[in-house]
Amino acid sequence: MKVLLSNDYDHANAILEIHPGAGGTESQDWADMLFRMYQRYAQKNGYGFEVIDYEDGDEAGLKSCSVLIKGDLAYGYLKGENGVHRLVRISPFDANARRHTSFASVEVTPEFNDEIDIRIDEKDLEIDTMRSSGAGGQHINKTDSAVRIKHIPTGIIAFSQSERSQILNREKCMTVLKSKLYQRAIEEREAEKRALKGDQKKIEWGSQIRSYVFCPYTLVKDHRTNEEEGNITKVMDGDISKFLFAYLKSQL
Repeated sequence: MKVLLSNDYDHANAILEIHPGAGGTESQDWADMLFRMYQRYAQKNGYGFEVIDYEDGDEAGLKSCSVLIKGDLAYGYLKGENGVHRLVRISPFDANARRHTSFASVEVTPEFNDEIDIRIDEKDLEIDTMRSSGAGGQHINKTDSAVRIKHIPTGIIAFSQSERSQILNREKCMTVLKSKLYQRAIEEREAEKRALKGDQKKIEWGSQIRSYVFCPYTLVKDHRTNEEEGNITKVMDGDISKFLFAYLKSQL
């Protein structure tokens, strides 16, 4: 495991974003199920779980969320979760009890820290403030100080609405933005390494990585490693370590 988690950034906290795919309420509910799965994973493994942004779905689930998972090697273990997660089940929102397929994307980036030198020119930033959305309560504080920052040269966007003051939300937003720029630099460096080694494997951050089948049978399968688990309840309760380890081993 020391070899598998030997990159400089593996020890960082992880910023994890979840976005539902097309499909309305069904996909939004699936995104919320993934939110709960990662929350349970963090609890089981002694990691902190801080919600940066959470936007409720129209009827159920969520439209988008961003969380900070805090602890040593959080990014190292979770970096393989980048990609599209697929759900197959009998939809509880379908009066005809038909089987539905839903998708949600997960993006994981290492949290930026002061040891990393990332400089951003203020003129390259587009900063907007707005009223926070969502019901608040268990997820976010209801405030009038949400902040959205766009890095114009790259088009990367960061958003924070979890703090009560605009200043704190701006600080958190800048941390998320720097973290995304850091992730971009990591991907470029990894691509250069692969090119030097002559490795033609694609880095498919946006590809479908895992399927969660509830019906007609129960099975969770990772398409990159062929790792499987028939007890889907255990997986949805945060027991995903076997998938994380299998991905790390596949990178050797």
